[in-house]
Amino acid sequence: MSKKILVISTSLRKESNSDMLAEAFMNGAREAGHEVETVSLKNKTIGFCKGCLACQKTGSCVIRDDAGEIVEKMLHADVLVFATPIYYYEMSGQMKTILDRANPLYTADYAYRDVYLLATAADGDEHAMDGARKGLEGFVACFAKAHFAGSVFAGGVDVPGAAKGHGALEKAREMGRKV
Repeated sequence: MSKKILVISTSLRKESNSDMLAEAFMNGAREAGHEVETVSLKNKTIGFCKGCLACQKTGSCVIRDDAGEIVEKMLHADVLVFATPIYYYEMSGQMKTILDRANPLYTADYAYRDVYLLATAADGDEHAMDGARKGLEGFVACFAKAHFAGSVFAGGVDVPGAAKGHGALEKAREMGRKV
């Protein structure tokens, strides 16, 4: 059965390694017959959550910026995939900000069930992504119908394009095929 997959690429870097992982995942998912859409946070204006909780009553955020459209796409996707570079052993700040701004989904009838993480880091140790994984798992834990479905890590990639030929690209492609 074909699924609607939303890939959110959170790197702001041109030719980013996490974008390469996302592309590999998307290629695998398309090969398996899934509908895939990608949203890049490059050139998006996304303000910080104010914690006002108005979204819990209205179903939408009071802040008018690009986050509202992204959150709407998240609402209707069967599968969410987040691609992030690892900064200081954690997800990128822009990924954390979009997760916070997805608060209107908490009271919504969201479609997503599977949530994936694709991460890259200069550090080659797979544990470099533990903070990002724990953060995303915390987000997922707030949504009873969703679960953390898996992750792929490309370590030892410190400059743009360094992930080219990295074994994690095939792992991401295979994960996309198996969604």
